[in-house]
Amino acid sequence: MKKIISTSEAPAAIGPYSQAIRSGNFLFCSGQIPLDPKSGQIVSGDIAAQTRRVLDNIGAVLKAEGLTFESIVKTTIFLTDLADFQTANETYGSYFKQQFPARSTVQVSALPKGAKVEIEVIAVADDGKSSGDMAYDTSG
Repeated sequence: MKKIISTSEAPAAIGPYSQAIRSGNFLFCSGQIPLDPKSGQIVSGDIAAQTRRVLDNIGAVLKAEGLTFESIVKTTIFLTDLADFQTANETYGSYFKQQFPARSTVQVSALPKGAKVEIEVIAVADDGKSSGDMAYDTSG
């Protein structure tokens, strides 16, 4: 079963995709670029400004399902220039309090609408049935 997530607090999809999909306890967020949700235009400014807009957009999608940045378990960051990594990383880090999610960062040749950064996330809703904070090796 899947549930389409949509909020006017984040930019509308610019193609045939959903802002996010909820399946069970998992929320799969489509990649967000630095679009202003009201104007639909890329925010002006450097990589820090664009990264903040992207993360604010992600926050709005999470909030639509009652989740926060602490709910994120995996992120993928796409940059058009890895020279921007340090600044984007500092901005990104300011959105998390502790227990950072797993992450990949890659350089790509281009992003939609000339964006410098795109970030996608996977979040998990705590259903209160957790088996604790331990991970177990079940390989045998």
